[in-house]
Amino acid sequence: MNSIMFTVGPLEIHWYSFLILMGFLIGYALTYLELKKEKMPMSFFSDYFCYLVPIVIIGARLYYVIFEWQYYAQNLGEVFAIWHGGLAIHGGIIAGILFTIFYTKKHQVNTLKLFDMLAPVLILGQAIGRWGNFFNSEAYGPATTLSHLQSLPIPSFVIQGMHIGGVYYEPTFFYESMICLLGFLLIMLVRHYKKVYLGICSGIYFIVYGIARFFIEALRQDSLMLGSLKVAQIVSILMIVIGIGFLVYAFYRKEYYHEVVR
Repeated sequence: MNSIMFTVGPLEIHWYSFLILMGFLIGYALTYLELKKEKMPMSFFSDYFCYLVPIVIIGARLYYVIFEWQYYAQNLGEVFAIWHGGLAIHGGIIAGILFTIFYTKKHQVNTLKLFDMLAPVLILGQAIGRWGNFFNSEAYGPATTLSHLQSLPIPSFVIQGMHIGGVYYEPTFFYESMICLLGFLLIMLVRHYKKVYLGICSGIYFIVYGIARFFIEALRQDSLMLGSLKVAQIVSILMIVIGIGFLVYAFYRKEYYHEVVR
């Protein structure tokens, strides 16, 4: 699988970087439309997004480098080569949450309202971004057989892309992308409901992605490790707990998402 989308002279445009950029641009457009629809203040949004993008990327990269420091300590020049892969979504989520809390408090905007706006955008961006792993031939599962893959509803080009070094592998990136896409549709459907409580969409995001990533990570062959434990599975359990907390809070407060302006 060729990781390079196209070249312009000495400049190489990688699929990984392009798909991440597309995820952010689509996220920007969807959030902008939702802000207008909900009559939220627009003055802070452009600056927020301009800060958010690099902060999320730095957080995702820093998280990955920390848990792969044994390699990067010997290859310092690779630390900044994000086009080679190595962005951990959990690091990006943590950085994005912390910055969003800071930014909304500073501009007196309801933090949970913005979280609910970003929930479907985030999970859709993850669905798109996972295809960067496909072109980088990474984030796959254990070795399997061609007949097994053909028995599943997997496109043939994905199956061929999982033929790496003469061996077929489980396309865990594809499984995660499809679950994220379903999660996006679920959150959008729930958010469309007029009487949905504030915090429900955020709770669904954390629970759906937490459960999905926990089980998918069990198949991954390139997981970040903390001793004998897979870091992503630990974080996924925390995400599920946080998601349940969001739901409990939502049903306790009973504030309607569509009625909160700031």
